[in-house]
Amino acid sequence: MKIKLLLAALWLASGQAFAQFSGQISYEIVRKIDPSQLKMVINGERIKPGDPNFPTDIPDSRTFGQKSLFAGNYVREVLDDQNTIVSRVSPDGGPPRTTNLGRPFDEYKCLDLAGKKVITFLSMKGPDAKTYKSESAIEPVSGWQLTGQSKKIAGYPCKKAIVKFKNEPYAVWITEELPGTYSPVHELTPEKGMVLLIEGAREQIRATKVQPRMVNPADVEPQAGAQQISKEELNEIREKVLADFRQQKMMPGDGGR
Repeated sequence: MKIKLLLAALWLASGQAFAQFSGQISYEIVRKIDPSQLKMVINGERIKPGDPNFPTDIPDSRTFGQKSLFAGNYVREVLDDQNTIVSRVSPDGGPPRTTNLGRPFDEYKCLDLAGKKVITFLSMKGPDAKTYKSESAIEPVSGWQLTGQSKKIAGYPCKKAIVKFKNEPYAVWITEELPGTYSPVHELTPEKGMVLLIEGAREQIRATKVQPRMVNPADVEPQAGAQQISKEELNEIREKVLADFRQQKMMPGDGGR
């Protein structure tokens, strides 16, 4: 009851009959690992699956979090461990020891819900600090089918829909108890409702906590002063900076992924 009263207050404060959700949704993301996509470097050389030196203790999946912060028509998305470099060292021939080396930049996405686009920001660290951004349209998939199934997720009743994505069926659980429309996987955005659970063959994204509250729009809206470049250019800059950072941090005998 308290949550519904808070949501009503937020809607009235915005002066809109159908306002977008204000607050934060925390998601837990579990993805199966494809070893062929891992970047493993040992003694300065990249190794691939099948190599005798390729680690055998890689887990089948990885789990990390995403925080989605909402204010007005914008959503700021931040992944917990995005682009983190990990070093694996075997001191004196002993078992591998893993060290988190951090990352050379900060990255987040800003969704413009009204403009139906996502803006990716890449902020470099250090003396050459600079921020880049690229924009791309949000293009939801079609062919949604409601199943009639329902359950509660993070305290909210959700309905299950099936839709094809990445050449396979995905189960998407949607609630209409929260105002607005959003999905942590942008292509899986429904016509109406907030997505709190996505289930695919190789990944699951589940809302673990929903926190309705007033959010300062300045904390969510796109930052000014970023240099706009294409999506391809941003990807090239990211990969180059990561490669340079990895090379600087990796000492002989180290391995990273």
